[in-house]
Amino acid sequence: MAFGAEELRVLRRALALALHPRPASAEDVQDCLRLAEAVDEAAREGARLRAFLLADLARYRAALPGTAAGFLTLLEEALVVGYRPVPDDLAALRALRGNPVAAALLDRCHDLAEQDVRMRLALRTVPASRGRARTRLTALPGGLAAATEEPGRKKPAEKPAEKPAAPQPKPQTPRRDRPIPTPGEVFPPRRKPAAPPANAPQQLAAV
Repeated sequence: MAFGAEELRVLRRALALALHPRPASAEDVQDCLRLAEAVDEAAREGARLRAFLLADLARYRAALPGTAAGFLTLLEEALVVGYRPVPDDLAALRALRGNPVAAALLDRCHDLAEQDVRMRLALRTVPASRGRARTRLTALPGGLAAATEEPGRKKPAEKPAEKPAAPQPKPQTPRRDRPIPTPGEVFPPRRKPAAPPANAPQQLAAV
């Protein structure tokens, strides 16, 4: 993507506004909007061209070996725009190894394939190493819970175990060693008062 002289001037003004915020004029706003629309359109056009290029590359690869010259040209153009070779491209280049251009492209594609493999292995290794570190931290005294616990916060003390209630004594059954007293023995009958003697008034009078 290349910018013309006028587009570069607009881009410079937009960068100046971003670095040193100030009220922008209506002309600056309109120029920035037109530049943004132009950039978006160029990006969409680049994506369409890349799709056409990859489609042509697949057709030329399927028609090998008669289309070797066109296939090598298209493959080199695709690599320039960021295309990563697939196994079918490597197999086609091995079949055309006698061609110097094909041999050079094969070495270049091998290097790109090795870079992709290393990147995938690195992405797989990082989560695994994090998982091992997490497991080790959990296995240490205190573990992961102690590391994530808020500092200065103590766990609530556990309640002491309640003591079991003492068993209540069983009611004792009355002993049958002696006979049970009768009501007459417990409550004896009241005796009548004795009658005064017959000579009691005479004695009182004499006194």
